Amino acid sequence: MITVESVSKSFSGNPAVDHISFQAHDQEILVLLGTSGCGKTTTLKMINRLIEADSGQILIDGKNIRDQKPEELRMGIGFVMQHSGLFPHYTIRQNIAVVPELLRWDRKKTENRTEELLDKLHLSEEVLSRFPNELSGGQQQRVGIARALIANTSVLLMDEPFGALDNITKADIHSEFKSLEELKNKTIILVTHDVQEAFELGHRICLMDKGKIIQTGTPKEMLYHPENDFVSDFFAENRLLLEYKIATLRDVGGFVNSDHLLNEFKFTESTNVWEALQALSSDYKNTDHYENLIRAFNEYRKLQIV
Repeated sequence: MITVESVSKSFSGNPAVDHISFQAHDQEILVLLGTSGCGKTTTLKMINRLIEADSGQILIDGKNIRDQKPEELRMGIGFVMQHSGLFPHYTIRQNIAVVPELLRWDRKKTENRTEELLDKLHLSEEVLSRFPNELSGGQQQRVGIARALIANTSVLLMDEPFGALDNITKADIHSEFKSLEELKNKTIILVTHDVQEAFELGHRICLMDKGKIIQTGTPKEMLYHPENDFVSDFFAENRLLLEYKIATLRDVGGFVNSDHLLNEFKFTESTNVWEALQALSSDYKNTDHYENLIRAFNEYRKLQIV
């Protein structure tokens, strides 16, 4: 869906992005991960031509983005920016309707689509007449996502979309984000510096440093098959928690009676071990299940890190 080929960008002679290449596949969430200044946001903005690349090429559906006018290109790309990026002098209704107005939708179509998204994003209709500063941070971010989704584009770019939220609100929105059916049909590139967010939301991760991509892979590949010490060290602080979050009941099924867990509790094979342990720990009656699952995870883990 999105192909970046040997793309570079410099500012005042200093390279911000240095000959990077990657692909974001259809219906995939690809995360650009790294510390501040590594080039991830510059890379994202080059995809919708908010910043023009100095060299290389970017293709969407096989078409070079330079063959389109920037404003036409952006009409086909949803964009969620940091701190929601809502216009403070517009009501929420007006903020959500910005793209439909540019696309010249009739009023009824815009209203129907807005109502649909409010329901999916757990927002009440009463927010439509309010202004951004009258909403909580979580509500503002949901509105920002609604504005990016309203035109139902196949591509969605997200620049640190949850960075300003507190941990509890962030956890809630992450859960909603993962379960939102509409997002499963899109190709999404998400920029973050949050390692846990990258592992929770991304199908694959591009780890960046000093304008270069150091490694691209699934969360499991990043942890268990790092290409160098930089990759290992980057994830070292949170490593055990990350391993709990990427291991699923399917993964550990050979070491525990997972059928019993699936039948007795509301788990599926794709439930990660961390989620299952959190649920089991809330009830002392499940102590044996909790301990068995930890043992199973440890046995599974031994095989991965050999």
